Amino acid sequence: MKRVLLKLSGEALAGDKKTGFDEATVMGVAKQVKQLVDTHVQVSVVIGGGNFWRGRTSETIDRTKADQIGMLATVMNCIYVSEIFRYAGMETQVFTPFACGAFTELFSKDAAVKALEAGKVVFFAGGTGHPYFSTDTATALRAIEVEAEAILMAKAVDGVYDSDPKINPKAKKYDTVSIQQVLDEKLQVMDLVATILCMENKMPLKVFALQEENSIIRAARGERCGTEVVV
Repeated sequence: MKRVLLKLSGEALAGDKKTGFDEATVMGVAKQVKQLVDTHVQVSVVIGGGNFWRGRTSETIDRTKADQIGMLATVMNCIYVSEIFRYAGMETQVFTPFACGAFTELFSKDAAVKALEAGKVVFFAGGTGHPYFSTDTATALRAIEVEAEAILMAKAVDGVYDSDPKINPKAKKYDTVSIQQVLDEKLQVMDLVATILCMENKMPLKVFALQEENSIIRAARGERCGTEVVV
């Protein structure tokens, strides 16, 4: 693959601490991405905000405001991870769909593609910029906009199962599954809006465990890793 979008969960970046950042985990991600960049793979990144904020946790907070807090959590994550990537020897650029002063640049497809073609790792922070849309939706949207070949979803679980493996010890893991099956069986890959976006725009996904050794590299190179969601 020559252009991919990597989706990282905020919780995964927090490691065993479950909140904030685990620098060793982030550095491990950076080293894998550096190997891809060195072989001229263009990498963009979306990061969830779950290590700081898990959505509307109180009825006293308006849903729109809660989602805005979540957007800011993803901005913090992207700025932090971007700096670790820079330390690892990569050039980076952070885009947001809304103005963040001098912290980030305002997203446009042309600017993002230009940065990717220049060999920079591009971070898409701030979700879609609107409430009621998750970072899954932002992942699908940005991957489609920049014409990525696939979405690489690095999760805490090692693929897609027919039921929650934490609850059902007999849950079956899929090596390959169609995006239509994901919809029909309501498999927990992405939210509904993101799944439909991927289906309509024929955007394939690979779902794998972040903690597995070199899983990002293996997924980007087309090796067997986790679950392949085909369109």
